[in-house]
Amino acid sequence: MATKISRPRGRPRRFDLDEAVATAQGLFHAKGFDSVSIADITAALGINPPSFYAAFGSKAALYDLVLKRYNDADAIPLDCLLRSDRPVAECLAAALEEAARFYTANPNTAGCLVVEGTRCTDRDAREGALAYNRAAEDMIRKYIAQRHPGQADRLTDFTATTMFGLSARARNGHGRDELLASARIAGSAIERMLASDGR
Repeated sequence: MATKISRPRGRPRRFDLDEAVATAQGLFHAKGFDSVSIADITAALGINPPSFYAAFGSKAALYDLVLKRYNDADAIPLDCLLRSDRPVAECLAAALEEAARFYTANPNTAGCLVVEGTRCTDRDAREGALAYNRAAEDMIRKYIAQRHPGQADRLTDFTATTMFGLSARARNGHGRDELLASARIAGSAIERMLASDGR
C-alpha cells in the first residue's frame, strides 16, 4: 500500500553561496559597485532583502567576497607572468598584453573589477579594492627590484598607470586590437628603460 507524503508549501530553494558570489561578481563587474543596488542583487539571486542581509550583512561585505573570488580565479595571473627565468621587460610587456586581452574578453564585463573598484564612492568598498590593487603593485615592485632595484618604483608606477588606462579604455568600448597596440607601445618603452641596466 502506498502512502502519500505531503511536503510543506513554499519550500525555499537551496541557497548556494559560491553561486551567489559569482552572480554578484558579474553584476559588479558589468555595472560598477556604485550602480548596483540591493534590489539588483536580490533580483539576480532570487532572494528577498532580509535573506540578503542575513547572508552577507551589507553590499560592501558581499563586494569583499566578490573581490576575493575575482582575485583567486579571474584576475591577471601575475605570479605566472612575472618569471625569474625571463627578462623583466619581456615579462612586464607580457603582463600588459594579457591585461589588454583580459579587459576586452567579455564586453559585458570589460575592464578590471579591482581597478574600477578603486574609483567607487563607498569608502569600505573602495578600500577593499585598493588593498588588492596595492598587493598587485607590491608584487610587481618586488619582482622588478630583484634585478633592477633603481627602476622598481618608477617602472611599477608606469606599469600600474598603463593598466589603469587599459581598463578605462576597455570600459569605454575600445577593442582588443586597440588595447594590444597600446600595451605593446608601453612594453617597448619598458624595454628601452631597462636596456641600460643590462640585466
